[in-house]
Amino acid sequence: MLKALFRVKPVAPAGHVDAGEPFEGSLDGEATLKRTLTAKHLVLLGVGAVIGAGIFVLTGQAAANHAGPAIMLSFVMAGFACALAGLCYAEFSALMPVSGSAYSYSYATLGEFVAWFIGWCLVLEYLFASATVAVGWSGYLISFLTTTLHLPFPTELAQAPINWDGHNFIATGSILNLPAIAIVAAISGLCYVGITQSAFVNAIVVAIKVTVIVLFIGIGATYIDPANWTPFIPANEGPGKFGFEGVTRAAAIVFFAYIGFDAVSTAAGEAKNPQRDMPIGILGSLAICTVIYIIVCAVLTGMTNYTLLGTAKPVATALEPYPNLAWLKTAVEIGAIAGLSSVILVMLMAQPRIFYSMAKDGLMPKFFGRVHPKYRTPYVGTIIVGVLAAALAGLMPLNVLGELVSMGTLLAFATVCAGVLILRYTRPEMPRPFKVPMAIVICPLGVVACLYLFWQPFVEHWKIFVGWTILGLVVYFTYGFWNSKLRQPT
Repeated sequence: MLKALFRVKPVAPAGHVDAGEPFEGSLDGEATLKRTLTAKHLVLLGVGAVIGAGIFVLTGQAAANHAGPAIMLSFVMAGFACALAGLCYAEFSALMPVSGSAYSYSYATLGEFVAWFIGWCLVLEYLFASATVAVGWSGYLISFLTTTLHLPFPTELAQAPINWDGHNFIATGSILNLPAIAIVAAISGLCYVGITQSAFVNAIVVAIKVTVIVLFIGIGATYIDPANWTPFIPANEGPGKFGFEGVTRAAAIVFFAYIGFDAVSTAAGEAKNPQRDMPIGILGSLAICTVIYIIVCAVLTGMTNYTLLGTAKPVATALEPYPNLAWLKTAVEIGAIAGLSSVILVMLMAQPRIFYSMAKDGLMPKFFGRVHPKYRTPYVGTIIVGVLAAALAGLMPLNVLGELVSMGTLLAFATVCAGVLILRYTRPEMPRPFKVPMAIVICPLGVVACLYLFWQPFVEHWKIFVGWTILGLVVYFTYGFWNSKLRQPT
């Protein structure tokens, strides 16, 4: 049985993949995913996923509670770990242009059991991240409606019926978070219709929020007071609160902001020329987003003292002391609504494709692998994920899950870094359209960097994470292990 747990899925050489070529594991006559995405689409998908919650929500909270103005260094640390993982993702996605992201890569290098664990971590990442961001989207929308348009919104429909204060569940008196449910339902419908339509809408949304961010940077830079950057790293006030330890803890928190870039790899099965386009999409979006984050952090902490930024809308908060910039505050709220929408879009697009790949391997029920005959999308998985995400967003308090999402992502990234090096030794003959430079250094360094950041939130949330892992093991050993395609006789 131990040998069966570490069965490795055979990997075919990448070769050339034409648009419309059958997807991996497809049967004759079976509908397959449609290859329509270009490098531009993939870069915009990455930017759409990454630029959102990080700037509009997490940046200010991490600065106010952990890093101070040194939040810029936190993003550099998180971006460095992502860059190492991004290089490894680029090699894998060009080598194996399939959906499934880190799950598929792990299956080809580290075996079935590790692949299942990583796939289960990706479920945690995408499903709960989409719900979490939907709640943030709801907050910005309600703020825009009530403070800018002066339209009343019933409080009973503005938040979840329960909240978590760190120790106990507390009734809020609300019924549900209706806007969060509505945005998940609407975007799930868009994902159901087709990948091309989703990518087109995403490109429009990305253009809106990037324009708003550029306006904020350009105008906000003229209001910077360098005194707000002193001290750059506030004195340590306890575990994870300021000092270098706080900077590190903030890096683990803002890592949530980067989780979208690996969503690009889940669309490899729908890229026209994945060997060329996937590295461009992954590394291009990561580079653009890292630069934007650092600049926005500099402007935020320069305009307003970092102690005042611990709100759910830090960019808008930084503009509040300047009445003459009220128009920009309104633009930021609109940009946040658009930005968080695109994050939800990419997350809800990625999760069904993880299920799709796992179902094709027999590790998840077959209905997750069904593709719509007209729209060529994994429609059953899209419906199920949409319903679950909407329920979580509307009914559950998700404030504790942000770091859990980062933990799942960091483990997936570390596994991809290790997998590249392993495959270099086990399958050196495979043609690699893109190769990680100095892999003997980059890959181990990526593993260490990701696991180091993973350890920061794990110290506090290990019970919840272990519980999630045990649930995944139950699913695997009651279904996936016995139905695995590798287990079936040929």
